[in-house]
Amino acid sequence: MDRRLSNMNQPWSPEKLISDLKAAEIIEKQFPKLKPVTTEILGEGFDNSVFLVNKQFVFRFPRREIAAKLMQTENRALPALAPLLPIPAPNPLFIGKPEAEYPWQFGGYEILPGKTAAALTHEQRMLSVEPLAHFLRTLHDFPLEEAKKLQIPYDQLDRINILKRKPMLETNIESARENGLLNQNLVESLYTFLATITEPIKERTQTLVHGDLHIRNFLVNETGRISAIIDWGDMHIGNPAIDLSIIYSFLPASGREHFFKLYGDVEPEVKKLARFKAVYSILVLLLYAEDLKDEELIKEAQLSLHVALSD
Repeated sequence: MDRRLSNMNQPWSPEKLISDLKAAEIIEKQFPKLKPVTTEILGEGFDNSVFLVNKQFVFRFPRREIAAKLMQTENRALPALAPLLPIPAPNPLFIGKPEAEYPWQFGGYEILPGKTAAALTHEQRMLSVEPLAHFLRTLHDFPLEEAKKLQIPYDQLDRINILKRKPMLETNIESARENGLLNQNLVESLYTFLATITEPIKERTQTLVHGDLHIRNFLVNETGRISAIIDWGDMHIGNPAIDLSIIYSFLPASGREHFFKLYGDVEPEVKKLARFKAVYSILVLLLYAEDLKDEELIKEAQLSLHVALSD
């Protein structure tokens, strides 16, 4: 998500939109064994238009050139990575080629179990403590040499550069306040937290990371437990704090100690960085939701802020 924050004037605006009918036409042409193709719009995200195909597969078409490059990384790396993970992740079965009517690579995979998380209780969130710990430990232990062979990039966007990101976060707080998305108590809590972030954090651990773990990039089952991790476009080699941010934005404070017992020891500096990343990403998600007039996502982002700031 961070790559898109240099301009908050609708940075998620698409460069190329594709209709469900055009998607069906292209899929039929490139993958004739799927005929007759039926398509249903599943969603429009920052990066991709997403379609349910034949009630069995999910196809994602990039909406912007930068997303097309990320799609190539996903299609290249996930077939090697997904089978190793303890929580299901997309495993591309269909890799589409650019053509005259659509300029970028796209991809399709079998539909994953679960639904978008919404209005989960404290108890439901606690169900994901252990699965997330095992998932992130497995992901972060993936050999870096193998990641490099898969041409997974290093972090090129300074995702946790405090000197760069802190002023941007302050700007986003003010934008959210001006739009009536934050009450005064929450604004004060945010600035109290920011006052603890006073200098660049020196932790330089490098692992393979998902890169964009937040409430809209995983699915949950009927009990509320995480059942799949989706949207791997931000996958890169970087600081594990980038992924550990989900521990602050999603898991209740009462579950964090158990998480870290299972995941392994983490320096206080990394935890502080993970919380900073959580707050930063949630503010972007909140402004995105406001732009789309997505009331459900606004509520989820506001709740995530409260969770991230709680101890």
